Amino acid sequence: MRNRRGLTFVSAAVVVVAIILFLRIKEPEHKEPVVAEQDSAIAIVPYVLAQTGAISQDLTVAGVFQPYQEIDVHGKVSGYITRINVDIGDRVREGQTLAVLEVPELEAEVAGADAGVNQSQQDIARLKSEISRAQAGYDATHANYTRLKQASDQQPGLVAAQELDDALSRDRAAESQVEAAKSAVAAAEGKLGVSRADRLRVTSMVKYATITAPFTGVVTMRYADTGSLIPAGTSESNAQAVIRLAQSNLLRLRMPIPEQDVPLISDGSHATVHVQATGQQFPATVIRCTRDVSNATRTMLCEVDVPNPNLSLTPGMYADVSFHLRQKQDSLILPSVAVIQGDQPAVFVVNANDVLERRPVVLGITSPNEQAIAGGLQEGERVAVGDPGGMQPGQKVKPQPAAQDLLKFHAGSQSSPKATP
Repeated sequence: MRNRRGLTFVSAAVVVVAIILFLRIKEPEHKEPVVAEQDSAIAIVPYVLAQTGAISQDLTVAGVFQPYQEIDVHGKVSGYITRINVDIGDRVREGQTLAVLEVPELEAEVAGADAGVNQSQQDIARLKSEISRAQAGYDATHANYTRLKQASDQQPGLVAAQELDDALSRDRAAESQVEAAKSAVAAAEGKLGVSRADRLRVTSMVKYATITAPFTGVVTMRYADTGSLIPAGTSESNAQAVIRLAQSNLLRLRMPIPEQDVPLISDGSHATVHVQATGQQFPATVIRCTRDVSNATRTMLCEVDVPNPNLSLTPGMYADVSFHLRQKQDSLILPSVAVIQGDQPAVFVVNANDVLERRPVVLGITSPNEQAIAGGLQEGERVAVGDPGGMQPGQKVKPQPAAQDLLKFHAGSQSSPKATP
């Protein structure tokens, strides 16, 4: 009986010792997850090192091709179209006849102007004969007066004073008739000039009945057909045109330049043009700029002249125009995704204690995926990359080098669209 009780006591003691040992062995296992949970609360932040290198600033904008010149061709006079020689898509040369108008009233005006010129010429011929007659009468009268005057001077009293005065009066009257005839001829010649000017005006209007191309180009629209009544282009503000003509052998490539890049682009700036529709790529030079920033778009309009002799480029097509603005060596460079843009640009720096610091910086040249830092950062400092909304100054983080795939992803998601006209 006593042996049985002893065995029971020993068994109980062994169980108690086993429980104590088990608890002591398990105690560290309960503490380890607490440390793991504390480590998992620290955010992992990818970073890049601020490094020096070369950076270039480029600009790519979308431009649109437009005709070098484009006009609506009107008739100078009103009339019916008797013949129209062109249609849309036709290439025409400067001076080529586009259409012919019938203007019967102009023919009558030309005939009247011709009659007026003929009448003036006949009046001049008649008046010139009057000059000859008056001159002959004056010569006879003047000769008679001269003889009487000489006789009176040689023998005073030989010729009566009254007779001498009458001869002088007739002499002066004959001279006045000559001057009057000459004045009448001058007036007739002036009238002839008016008649000729009127005839020139009318005949010029007749020439306008034939509508010609003012420059070499392509017919892009036809507004009238044979028999259409075309009002004079100067008679109404909304007068109907005959065709629309565009000069397409030379095109204007117009593009908007953002306000911040306006100081870097001027007449003579070089660019590269890529036309996606045709696959063409060629160098170009800026020919002209408006030198005026639009209040609506905050851009300045510039133009490039593009020769198009075979009409392979069509007005209305878009093209990408790339400018190499500037380049700088030995710049402190960061990926664009590492910079927090705004009124005061900044970056998150991971300090030596793995704590985030918000650092204001001064920006320099910008490239599509990189940003030069002109101040506020030192070479070799660790700069956090990622969503700035999830970062706070003073936050303890676990830094790790950023993968290239991560940088490419952020660069693609933050890339800005190209400026369009």
